[in-house]
Amino acid sequence: MAYSDFSLTSVKKAFDLTISARSDIFSEVPTVEVSNYLKETLVYNVPFALASNTEKSRSEMIITPILLEVTRQLKNQISLFSGVDFTVEPGRGLNGICDFILSHSPELLIISAPVVVVVEAKKEDIKGGLGQCVAEMIAARLFNEREGNEISGIYGAVTTGEIWKFLKLEGQTIHIDLPDYFLNDVGKILGIVALGFD
Repeated sequence: MAYSDFSLTSVKKAFDLTISARSDIFSEVPTVEVSNYLKETLVYNVPFALASNTEKSRSEMIITPILLEVTRQLKNQISLFSGVDFTVEPGRGLNGICDFILSHSPELLIISAPVVVVVEAKKEDIKGGLGQCVAEMIAARLFNEREGNEISGIYGAVTTGEIWKFLKLEGQTIHIDLPDYFLNDVGKILGIVALGFD
């Protein structure tokens, strides 16, 4: 078993989680100013990503520039990892490749605690990626605990690049924000991702 094998139902049972779905989790998060560089990059990249319509093209051309913008805005005091093995506890299915991991550490060569945000890219199926994202968030919490760097909340997102769904793990509760956030509101997306580093 691996992260990708989890559904929302199976991860809830496996880790004894409570699911709280609300529509006001991130509504108060302020919109962040978007750099001209990111605006221009997305204007140029998005048509290519959508025309190819693969998970890889969306990850490389839409999601990566947005997450790199977060690292830039936070003055490179965080690190971004893409497509890395994040095996934490294979006996419980907490192993496999994470599409994106953001750590509150400037270390670029290895993943260092605390891991704050995990982002799962999906070609089209946001709901289908929720279980996988939650499993990765559980793994991030265990990783942080083992490194002696516990934090109160782990953030997650499942995205097609165009549509973003955000989650937060606190204790045994996984909070799922009901609204979707869209690429035309990239400043809000940046604000929510950066929230994990406050």
